[in-house]
Formats: sequence, C-alpha cells, structure tokens
Amino acid sequence: MSIKSFAAKVFAKIIRVQTNAWASKPKETQQKVFKMLIDKAKHTAYGKEHNFSAINSPEDFRKQVKISDYEGVRPYVERILEGEKDVLWPGKPLYFAKTSGTTSGAKYIPLTKESMPYHISAARNAILNYIAESGNAKFVDGKMIFLQGSPELSEKNGIRFGRLSGISAHFVPNYLQKNRKPSWETNCIEDWETKVNAIVEETIHENMTVISGIPSWVQTYFEKLHQKTGKTIKEIFPNFDLFIYGGVNYEPYRTKFEELIGTQLPSIELYPASEGFFAYQDKQNVEGMLLLLNAGIYYEFIKADDFQEDQPKIYEIGEVETNVNYVMIISTNAGLWRYNVGDTVMFTSTAPYRVKVSGRIKHFTSAFGEHVIAKEVEEAMQIASAKTKALISEFTVAPQVKPEQGLPYHEWFIEFEKEPQNMELFTDLLEESVRSQNSYYDDLIVGKILRKLVVTKVEKNGFNNYMKSIGKLGGQNKVPRLSNDRNIAEKLEQFKIE
Repeated sequence: MSIKSFAAKVFAKIIRVQTNAWASKPKETQQKVFKMLIDKAKHTAYGKEHNFSAINSPEDFRKQVKISDYEGVRPYVERILEGEKDVLWPGKPLYFAKTSGTTSGAKYIPLTKESMPYHISAARNAILNYIAESGNAKFVDGKMIFLQGSPELSEKNGIRFGRLSGISAHFVPNYLQKNRKPSWETNCIEDWETKVNAIVEETIHENMTVISGIPSWVQTYFEKLHQKTGKTIKEIFPNFDLFIYGGVNYEPYRTKFEELIGTQLPSIELYPASEGFFAYQDKQNVEGMLLLLNAGIYYEFIKADDFQEDQPKIYEIGEVETNVNYVMIISTNAGLWRYNVGDTVMFTSTAPYRVKVSGRIKHFTSAFGEHVIAKEVEEAMQIASAKTKALISEFTVAPQVKPEQGLPYHEWFIEFEKEPQNMELFTDLLEESVRSQNSYYDDLIVGKILRKLVVTKVEKNGFNNYMKSIGKLGGQNKVPRLSNDRNIAEKLEQFKIE
C-alpha cells in the first residue's frame, strides 16, 4: 500500500465520522445553517430590502422573501457586475459561474469565498466516503480524469467568469495535480470534438483509474477509445476502478457503458450545480444521494403537484416524505435567496436524508394534463432496453398534438446504439411502464384522448449534431428528457431515420 492510499484511508475515516455527526442531526444542522445565512447577510442590500434583521424563524423568512428564479436575481447580479459590493452577500463574489438558461439566456451564478470551498470538499468527500465504505483506495495512485469545461476565465471589475467545472479545475489540490488528466492545454480547447480527440491521444497509454463526467459525454470518450483500439475500456485501462458521474440519470446509459467498459464497475453519483453542491452517493447499495445539510445551503421543498398554486405549502427537513415529487428551493452562502433551482427531487430515505433527481419542473410533458416526468420515462427506457437487449445512445420525449391523422400521442425520439430484438415489444414495454407509473397518462389512453406512443428513430450521432447545431455540444450541456412543446422535436426531424 502506498503512502498516498494509506493516508486516503485515514482521512476517509475522519470524514465519515464528521458526516455521520451532522447527518444524524438533520433539523439542528439546518437550523444552524439558516441562522448563519440570515445573520451574515442582514447588512447586505438584499438583507436590508427584505428586513433580515427582523427575521427570527423560517416563518418570518417566508413572509419577507418571495420564491424566485433567475429573473428575480438578475437585477442584483447586474449591480454586482457594475462593481457594487454587499449586494446579495457581504463583499463581492470570487467568481460568477456562467450557465445557459432555457428561458433566461446566459445566467451568472455567484460563487463566494464561503460557498466555493463546499463545491470542492463535497466532491472530495464523496470519494472519501466511498473509500471508507469499500476499503478500496488503490485508485488514488493512478491517473484521474474529469471531462469538464475550459478552465480559462474572463474577468470584469475584479470578478472572474467561467463554467463551474472550469472554475473547479483551479482548485484541484497539489497532491492530485500529477494524477490529473487531461493537461491544462487540452482542457482549454473549446471545440468539444477536437477536445475529446485530444483527450483520447493524451490518455490512451496512461494508467487511468478514475474517470468522471456527464454520462453522455463520457460515452463519447469511451466510444472514441474503442474505435481507435478495438478494445474495451477495461482492456485499455486495466486499473480503471471507479466511475464518477452527475448531471443526468446514469441508468439509461448503464447497459451501453458496461458493454463499452467490458464489465460492471463501482460508481459514485454526484449532484453538483452552479447554485450549490447538493448531494452525493454515500452508500454503494442504497438508493439515493446524501443531501448535504451542512454545506451553507438551507432547503425548502414544495410538492410538484402544488407548485403552480398561489400559496403552496412549504416543507422543511423534518417534514418531507419519501417517494413524493418535490420542487427544491434553496438559500445559500453565495447570496441566493429562496431560489428555485428548477430541479424536482424525491426522497429515498429520511434517516439520513437521501434524494434522487426526478426531473426538471420545466422539463415535463403535459400537453394533455398528464404531467409525465423524467423519472417515469427513464425508468420505462431502462425496463424496455433490458428486456429487448437494446442499447440507447440518447433519447427525448415530446407531445404530438396535431398529428396528420389519428389521435395525438407522445413521440419518443431515440438514437439506438443497438436496436431492440423486437421493436413492437420495445414500444409496448415503454407504454406499459409509463402507464403503470402515471395514472393521468393511463386515463388519457383508456379514454382515447391519446393513442399509444410512437418511437421515431434518430440517426447515428443525430443528437450530437442537434446539440452542435444549437451551440451546446459538450461541456455540461444535456439534452432534456422531456419537452412540453415541439421545439426540440422539430429540430430533430432532420436527423430522423425514415
């Protein structure tokens, strides 16, 4: 055992004890975070406008501060961009994480000296928790890669701007620098296809032990390695021991990944966002990710079914239930206040609190009142693929409200790596699974408001070509699983197989 792996095991035990300490006292932990946030920000412009000095409880907080999305934050961000201090949080942010919004254009999310360390420690602690649970630390001696955005940053009024993953690259600790791939120069390549090709050349002969990134983009990297060598990933990297991912549900990709890798591998799911690092998988054989209650974020939840009401009921930690779809509202030590991240989550456990991402509150299909969510279509795809031996590269679902003939339907655009043995059975399994999960959709089928879903096959690399056509190929960009309109579907029409 190397010194580095021995030290990692010791550190992992310490972190595991610390994690258990706050996770075992969830309500107390959140109360401390809430009080800290209010006390710290009461002299900011936002705190004065919303009378933070008079806030003594979460109930007071809800009366003083309305829930908002980025449009509610934008005026304050613009003031900060012009050089103003003490606006949303004391001082100025260290960084702005630039992220693309579906309705708001570019978003600039503040990262402060208080919030940034949690982004780094959460990713580190996820790995350390895995080491503490599994006893496996040998991978720390090999090379590690994270497929991420460019670390090159711009600057205005003393604040630097960039993608969150690129900003995070500046915080890789010194003891990992020699293990880290790709090189700084390769990481700075903006064009995604050029970058992946360069990463392949740079890593193909290295001792890669940890590979991480959004599954769809890691899949591209694996495919290029396989095309170049004709080998499985495990044959190329025999010491590859751990896959770390986040951003999208891994399950629709799992079968294809295991074929590319050549075996099953341990994996860690992360739940990072520009707005905060919310959760990570802390147990290998338990569903869900540990919600980080001590990371400078105060959480509130609203049942997704009630979200459009004028005054929906708010739930705190201690009040939420398992298997209920909630919209997640956050207040943070980066100066976001009662901010709707846009994600929906379900709790898989309340002792400790673990969540899984069920979708996006704006990404659903409900043209007929069915409100089908990402969890439902992803589970359906997983079942149908497994039972028909299909391999899926990518997919998305949209309503067809005005078909040329017959009743309306849900259209599934699917890029197959390997088509199902029986396409009719595959389609039936998708349909049966969604109907079993969503009673509204089932009622519409029974009532002959909708007809059975339709699968539209997309050509090889069709989704990549679509993402490229809208300038969102690579990095942290993801194809929405569902839409409530035909905007994506219409663009995918040019890539469909007749």
